[in-house]
Amino acid sequence: MSSTKKLHVEVWSDIVCPFCYIGKRNYEKALADFSQSDEVELEFKSFQLDADFVQDATNKYNLTDALAKKYQRSIEEIKAMQQQITETAKSVGLDFNFDASIRFNTYNAHRIIHIAKEKGIGNQLIEALFSAYFTKGENLGDSATLNEIAINIGLTTEDVQQALTNDSYAYKVKQDIQEAANIGISGVPFFVFNRKYGVSGAQPPQVFLETLQKSYLEWQQTEALKIVSNGAACDISGNCD
Repeated sequence: MSSTKKLHVEVWSDIVCPFCYIGKRNYEKALADFSQSDEVELEFKSFQLDADFVQDATNKYNLTDALAKKYQRSIEEIKAMQQQITETAKSVGLDFNFDASIRFNTYNAHRIIHIAKEKGIGNQLIEALFSAYFTKGENLGDSATLNEIAINIGLTTEDVQQALTNDSYAYKVKQDIQEAANIGISGVPFFVFNRKYGVSGAQPPQVFLETLQKSYLEWQQTEALKIVSNGAACDISGNCD
């Protein structure tokens, strides 16, 4: 088996999805408990939960109000739901602050994530964006704020501008979303292990760990060299037959 190959895990997610952040933490906990973690690579894929939202960078859209209107529920009901999610997040070490969260269209953020992935720092940017949205209440609909976060994790202003102006990064976002539709993904987070096993939602770490173990074993077996025919040969001890 080639040492350069790794078990490929993909996850479709969106920055405004609380369970995507919680699921990320649960997966990371499972990976930390997985003995072959250095042979696993995780790839984040773009998904938009609110793709039609029209962004105005000068407006700090209140998330709670928006959810109440979207789901035709009272502010009190939405706050109760958010409190439950906050408690779940706290159980995995995350501090959610929905009162400060500002609704935004994640399209540009996903474009920047793709260039960060190319440079090997996609995971760092995703973590920073999750934290900025759910904990710090930063306005990610503002391009200057996105630029600052990207620079802080190692991108340059030029990288950000390229992501936002080069159509290839827009295509990558749309390609991920179309790919999700093609394989039947309608909600996130959605993890796919070696293009064989799917795990939907922010499952407990044990579920991720069991899926990692099963996927790794099968992947290792398929990657192992298959000898289709034996003939005369010499071994490293000098024995020939």
